[in-house]
Amino acid sequence: MSEISKALEECGALQFGEFTLASGARSGYYVNIKKAITDPRVLRLTSRLMAEKMHTENMHPDRIAGIVLGSIPLAAALSMETGIPYVMVRKEQKDHGTKTLIEGDLVPGENVLVVEDVITTAGSSMRAIEILRENGASVKEIMAVVDREGGGKENLAGIGVSLTSLIKGSEIAGGRQ
Repeated sequence: MSEISKALEECGALQFGEFTLASGARSGYYVNIKKAITDPRVLRLTSRLMAEKMHTENMHPDRIAGIVLGSIPLAAALSMETGIPYVMVRKEQKDHGTKTLIEGDLVPGENVLVVEDVITTAGSSMRAIEILRENGASVKEIMAVVDREGGGKENLAGIGVSLTSLIKGSEIAGGRQ
């Protein structure tokens, strides 16, 4: 059992049973990453493992991007771990204030690494990438804690983005899905 899957199970974020996912698909397991990343021990471990993965995968982004709400703690923790600044990408525009979809400084031309909690089909990730690109970012890589292997990797490849994850769904489920 990997360090991350052990941490997910210990904090109660990994559950087995019958679940309907946001994509509408059925699954024999569920990963409640929000529960995991509200535990400082698991968040610290996750950011350390993501930073190590960035190093081994030779990723050198100018900026990290998190998508509101789920991956913002991941982006903030990874930013603190690496010293790389981050931005927050909204899923929809607010009707007040600056009405911006990106919070934080983003310089056109910057190489941005998007971080995600769990990816199944990558629909919300692809929308965030579109927003970042419309604002001048170069996005070629995304890193998730969990790749559920539900077509997200292929969908992202279709828009020129490679997916790296700390763990795959098949590794978590251990054949129980």
